[in-house]
Order: sequence, then C-alpha cells, then structure tokens
Amino acid sequence: MDDAYFMQMALDEALAALEHNDVPIGAVAVRDGEVIGRGRNCRERDQDPTGHAEMLALRQAAQAVGHWRLEGVTLYCTLEPCAMCAGAMVLARLPRLVYATHDPKAGMAGSVLDLVRYPRLNHQVEVTAGVLADDSARLIRAFFAALRADGQRH
Repeated sequence: MDDAYFMQMALDEALAALEHNDVPIGAVAVRDGEVIGRGRNCRERDQDPTGHAEMLALRQAAQAVGHWRLEGVTLYCTLEPCAMCAGAMVLARLPRLVYATHDPKAGMAGSVLDLVRYPRLNHQVEVTAGVLADDSARLIRAFFAALRADGQRH
C-alpha cells in the first residue's frame, strides 16, 4: 500500500462530506498500514468551527493509540491544512503528513506559511505534497462552482 492508496480513502471521505453540504475535504490517519482515524469536514452539519476533517481523524487516531502523541502515524489529507489543523499536528507530534492539493489562501504546510516545519517549534512534521492533487482540486473547484451557480456563499 502506498500514499495514493490511502489518499484515495481520504478522497472517499471528502466525497461523503458533500452529503451534508460541507466543503469536500477528507482525511485518514494510518499507523502500521492500518487506518486508525477518519474524518470529513462537518462544519456546516455540526455548526462547529473545529469540524475539519484533519481534526476528526487526529482525535480518532489518538483514541485508537490511547495517547495524544501520535507516534508512527501518517495523516493523509485532501487539502493542505489550515493553521488550526497544522498546529494540532505539531502538538500531536505527528511524524508525517501527506496532502493532495495546495491551499494558496490558508495553507500552513508551505503555501502561506510553513507551520508544520517551523524550526522554532518543538516538533516538525515531514511533509509529502501533491498525491492525487488533481482529483482533490477538481472536487473542491466543482463544489465552489456549484455554490456560485446557486448564488450561495460558504
């Protein structure tokens, strides 16, 4: 199993977010080749500003591991994480992040800032970017195009 295999699982989670009109972003947490956490955006459904796919996957992974330190875990996300999610990854001592597409407006793994690898923090996350990037970007663009066509804002 490689990065594309698990990123496809994250994309499946992103698709499921569409069921409740949330931005289609998904995440899976993997340790030793096993998925131990899953998440999809649920901000709209739950009216929760922390309802990001990454946060949900990290919480489930911590429960599965039985500790807040996520040693040996890789998080796969369909979009470069925001400041909140990137901060949680650093605080969880996440060893590795794999994300699909860049977020030029809010990305904190190199696009706007590089919080996950900031040298003054006590932990840096290894980052792999661009895995199934076209698939993820297409899904997100289609979501926002449909909203604009309906005259809605998100």
